[in-house]
Amino acid sequence: MSSTFVVIFGVLGLAVGSFLNVAVSRVPAGRSVVRPRSACLGCATPIAARDNIPIVSWLLLGRRCRACRVPIPARYPLIEALTAILFSAEALRFGWSEILPAELVFTAGLLALAACDAEQFLLPRRLIYPTLGLTAACLFAAAAATGQWHRLGVSAACGVGAFAVFFALHRVRPAWLGFGDVRLAGLLGTGLGWLGPWHLVFAVLAGSVVGLLLGIALMAAGRANRQTRLPFGVFLAAGAIAAILVGTPVVHWYESVSDLYAMGAPLTTVGHRR
Repeated sequence: MSSTFVVIFGVLGLAVGSFLNVAVSRVPAGRSVVRPRSACLGCATPIAARDNIPIVSWLLLGRRCRACRVPIPARYPLIEALTAILFSAEALRFGWSEILPAELVFTAGLLALAACDAEQFLLPRRLIYPTLGLTAACLFAAAAATGQWHRLGVSAACGVGAFAVFFALHRVRPAWLGFGDVRLAGLLGTGLGWLGPWHLVFAVLAGSVVGLLLGIALMAAGRANRQTRLPFGVFLAAGAIAAILVGTPVVHWYESVSDLYAMGAPLTTVGHRR
């Protein structure tokens, strides 16, 4: 894969990240992401084009609005940088394949949802449903281009299955999961199902473990208790992105271990298989 190809998608990620910041700021408030043009949250002064360059403008402005000097949250360059890094990583991971657009759309939506959950403990339907629709459309296009309709079917089944499982958990223990997490589970199943059901399992397990360990660490530090809310959507999104980038070798390792165990091979020999 050429470095130019990866850099192009990194630059695309910067632009998409800038748009995601607009969505994170406006969608939870029910505002349009198209109009009016971006403005300072402090003084409402419209942001000039020269002050709207991803990351660079934030640094050149000294992290403050040019007009009123109100601090610009670090979330803006952080999302832009993360989107650029993840777009480059996925371009490197998939190359120019039919599945790449779907995973980029899926990842961008997850970043916006994670930011909303981190800031407001909210997973807006107005972000989940468009992400789901665009991801599904891209997956349909990938299936039509490659003839891999079975993968599209697996994606749909994983989406419905994940939604059903999380819905059941929500009904049993509503305090554990908000309904936004249930909707997010359906999105995760759809976006990861093309790669295989075990990628969805990996994402949920990884996200749950990270959330559990963070909760334990915060309680040990005296900064949280059993009633402290944590943004579970952030951990699920992180687990899903990890599944996209590193899930395949982990899944293949697990499958090889399972095959050896099913054949009766001693577990002590599994790690030394050549």
